[in-house]
Amino acid sequence: MDKLKILLPKGRIYDNVVELFNGAGISIKLPERAYRPTVNQDDLEAKVMKPQNIGKLLELGAHDVGFTGRDWIEETSADVEEIMDLGFDKVRIVAAVPNAIDDKQLKSKRVIVATEYENISKRWLDSEKIDSLVVRTYGATEVFPPDDADMIIDNTATGRTLVENGLRIVDTIMTSSTRMFASKEAMKDPEKKKKILELKMLFEAVLDARDRVMLEMNVTKENFDALVKGLPSMRSPTVSPLYGDDGFAVKIAVKKGEVPNLLPKLKELGATDILEYQLRKVMN
Repeated sequence: MDKLKILLPKGRIYDNVVELFNGAGISIKLPERAYRPTVNQDDLEAKVMKPQNIGKLLELGAHDVGFTGRDWIEETSADVEEIMDLGFDKVRIVAAVPNAIDDKQLKSKRVIVATEYENISKRWLDSEKIDSLVVRTYGATEVFPPDDADMIIDNTATGRTLVENGLRIVDTIMTSSTRMFASKEAMKDPEKKKKILELKMLFEAVLDARDRVMLEMNVTKENFDALVKGLPSMRSPTVSPLYGDDGFAVKIAVKKGEVPNLLPKLKELGATDILEYQLRKVMN
């Protein structure tokens, strides 16, 4: 099989994607000022590109898999196949205006809109029937109002920066996160499709493990039934007899958020020698 050609996103989302690969056992190292990382798998080849370009480059077919935000796929209208939502870098694309501008003013005059998302913005502005002039920005969009724009359309995680700049959100246009995409040509190739879906399976296992921990404990025969009935578990717990037929060792994988309430309960049910440790992958 030809190497699977992967596009990694330059900038703030690069580290999250590479960390996911590392969790799957695939080491990616990028020398300073370079754009072609080294990969410890002979069947993978990687290149770093701006997230804005990844969708269209996949569509053109020179690369097989890429990682970028859903917002940039929508902005560029890239014809690609979404493989999975990684859940990283969750943002909303919002329209925001200075606090002094009310909603009626937006409909009564021509509105200057500053944004990095020209196409998303124009579609939304047309749908809202807002007479507008869209000005393309290259970062720091929130500083344009009120002197240089009446409205911005930008991404935000918490909305805090908007508030700090005296802006209020008038609409949420879409939500976005970092996702794994594939070219449609790659998905027509049986060998490449198989490799892409194998990567997806590994990533799902890593992401599932991040949300869980393993709890291991001992329990006497007398307390065993009550303990097992009180356990949450992905399936049934793993149970092994202790040396000397003195009780049982019990293992369960649980969600991290359950642990604070679960540990006191386990003690009440007779568990002893409780251990908690991290998981690296969880495959159902």
